[in-house]
Formats: sequence, structure tokens, C-alpha cells
Amino acid sequence: MKDTPLKIRVGHSPDADDAFMFYALARGRINTEPYQFQHELVDIETLNRRAFRGELELTALSLHAYAHLTDHYLLCTCGASMGDRYGPMLVARTKQPLEAYRRATIAVPGTLTTAYLALRLCLGMEFRQVVVPFDRILDAVVAGVYEGQPIDAGLIIHEGQLTYAEQNLELIVDTGQWWYEQTGLPLPLGANGVRKNLGQPVIANVQRLLHASIEYGLQHRREALEYALEFGRGLDPAKADEFVAMYVNDWTLDIGPRGRQAITELLARGHAAGVIPKLVVPEFVT
Repeated sequence: MKDTPLKIRVGHSPDADDAFMFYALARGRINTEPYQFQHELVDIETLNRRAFRGELELTALSLHAYAHLTDHYLLCTCGASMGDRYGPMLVARTKQPLEAYRRATIAVPGTLTTAYLALRLCLGMEFRQVVVPFDRILDAVVAGVYEGQPIDAGLIIHEGQLTYAEQNLELIVDTGQWWYEQTGLPLPLGANGVRKNLGQPVIANVQRLLHASIEYGLQHRREALEYALEFGRGLDPAKADEFVAMYVNDWTLDIGPRGRQAITELLARGHAAGVIPKLVVPEFVT
């Protein structure tokens, strides 16, 4: 009689890059015994909030949210999304100097997202924000309103970074480029956290299988992209390929020393700016 498989609930965003990364796990392309992966696809801000309750054994996390979750989760060294001179973008209907947006009302995908943290650092101060589901921010900026609240600009993530111009919006600042100019480092946006109370053997195996899934997708790009297109929200195959390449690459297989440095620097600067309440030294799966 076979042992009952250990269930690993894994949460990630319903977008093309995460789908590509988890393709092999979601479609049984690799042997995961004795673990059974159960996938839950929800937006990143919802995953951030759920992580405070430790609901999922493996979950995508914003690095900003991780700063509040160090008691519950370790960071995997694979599966990170790094913006190498690109990242979340502030867009608006008309272009004004960046300083003008300190007085604007900005649609954001969540206050625990790294996008929000990066924009706070970029603007150098708090700003008026309205939390809007990430896939509705472009429409809210075009309309200038969301649920009765005026919207002057929007902070976009995911595929919106490639499609905002199709809605005649102007780029105000790319926070990934800004961050690189400030630090010379990539902007670490998201990572996968594994729950500490699973114990070291399970933690190591979960990370190993996550790495194997990413590696499989990169080695079987065409079939993984076909799967990822199901989550592309209108992206054509060429744009989906471009978007996946932005966030599933060598950084995703292993963040390496420079990626660790980037995460440490982001958390330190977030604390120095008063956005993150305590100085956090990130902990990684060994």
C-alpha cells in the first residue's frame, strides 16, 4: 500500500510568467513523489495577505510583503522575478515631470506589492493611492476614475508593461530602470516563499522540485509557452514570449549572490525610507 502523498499547496499569480514557471508541476511533466502539488491561482496582493495566515506551503510573495513574513517563510533561491533594468511602470494619460505625481492619485495593485514599495522609494514620499486589481489599472487610468474615485496615473505590473501604449498611455517612470540607476542592481520584485514549519528535508525537496519545474519549462519552451498563453490576457505569442523572457530566465533558476544583494538592499532601503517597519535580513533556503 502506497503512503498518502504529502500535499503541497502552491499559490501563484494567474499570469504568463508564473504559469510558465509552474507548467511542469501543474501538468505532471516531472515526478513529484511523494508530494502532491495543489495549485491555487490568485493575484499577488491576495497571496501576500494570505501569507500572513500561513495558508500555503509554497507561495509567490512580493519582496515587500516578505519583510512582514519572516517568521513564517524562507525565500527560495529559485523562482524569483527580477527586473533587470525594467520593472513596474508608472503610466498616465499625459506626460508630466515625475515630481508632479507626488500630488497625484495613483492606482496601485496593492500596498504590499514590491511595485508599491519601489514607487514609494522613487517618489521619495507617500502619495495618494487607490488599490485597483492589477488587470483593471490600465482601464482605470484611461477612464480617469475607478469606483467613483479619481485616478491620475497607474502603477502597472505583469503584461501591462508591454501593452500600455496600445491604450495611448504615457510612460512616466520605469521603476526597474530607476532602481538600476540608483544601485546598479536588478530590482527584485517577487520570490517564492516556503513555509518554515515544514522542516528542512521537505523544504529542500520543495525547492528542488520548483527548480526542476522552471528548468523543464526553459528546456521545453514551446510547450510551456502554449500553456502560459492561457494566462496571457490577450497577449499574442510573440509578446507572451517576450514577457516570459523578462521574468523567467537565469535569474529565476538561481538568484545568485547579486540577486541576494539586491533583495537585501531593497529591504534596507525600504526600512530607511520608513515603508518597512523593521530592518529585515532575508533568509534563504539552504
